[in-house]
Amino acid sequence: MFHHSSQHSVSTLRPVFALLLGATSWGILWYPYRLMNHDGLSVPVAALLTYLVSITVGGLVYRRAWREFGSNSAWILGIGLSAGITNVSYLVAIMEAEVLRIVLLFYLAPLWTIPLARLILRERLTTTGYATMALAMAGAATMLWRPELGWPAPRNGYEWLGLCAGFAFALCNVLVKGAHHLTPEAKSLAGAIGVASVATPAALWLGPSVTQWAALAAPHALMIMVVGVVLISTSVALQYGLSQLTANRAAVILLFELIVAAIAAHYLANESSRLQDWLGGAMIVAAGLVTTIWHPSQDPQEPENRA
Repeated sequence: MFHHSSQHSVSTLRPVFALLLGATSWGILWYPYRLMNHDGLSVPVAALLTYLVSITVGGLVYRRAWREFGSNSAWILGIGLSAGITNVSYLVAIMEAEVLRIVLLFYLAPLWTIPLARLILRERLTTTGYATMALAMAGAATMLWRPELGWPAPRNGYEWLGLCAGFAFALCNVLVKGAHHLTPEAKSLAGAIGVASVATPAALWLGPSVTQWAALAAPHALMIMVVGVVLISTSVALQYGLSQLTANRAAVILLFELIVAAIAAHYLANESSRLQDWLGGAMIVAAGLVTTIWHPSQDPQEPENRA
């Protein structure tokens, strides 16, 4: 029994680490976009360019993944579209509205995961699962709560965009888990193509004239390439992690991004950290530890299959 538990712990740590890697990258990646946006390269244009790099690099390195597209078009389309709406909506909203308000609305995502995972994946949360989710969401609320900002209900178009991004994020994660027959590489390529597809009309509508793109992007060429490579690399790790754990457990672990974002904001944007940030972060870490060591044999309602 002890030996079996040890084996499970080791096998579970790999996808957990993969999710933490993905959460860490997204907790920091807002900063390059902010720098480019400050220099006049609007977020939709920057997103389009970075994800074109991701598609190019990923398409070459993971070229075998293209074979999976033809017979799985519905899953590919669903993952791509939800990933595109998630990334573009979040990045546009966070540049144009109060950052904390957008982050608060976006991180309602785990709440959407519960009904979506039930509907699409037939995942049911046990009492332990609900308690873990509640602890994680309480930690997120503790970190993000500002009495002066009021309740997390959208007040303008950009805040609705933030809420929409959070729902699309939950949907994307559930679809990634559901498409267990697809490789992480194929899902990552689908997501990158989806982001580029959604970013294109947004860039044409919200960004500067197309004729200015090259001149505005040139000073940031290296940053665009690095971000593009990091995006496709961490996306593959993220898809692997999502495919190995239930969607609800993954949603708890992905809240680690909040902690990384808070640390990054402190050191990169000179934003001060408070006691409630540390307290909320500790609650998220505690929830993450519980869901990591949570043995599936104690949860008969969890799906048996593993991608």
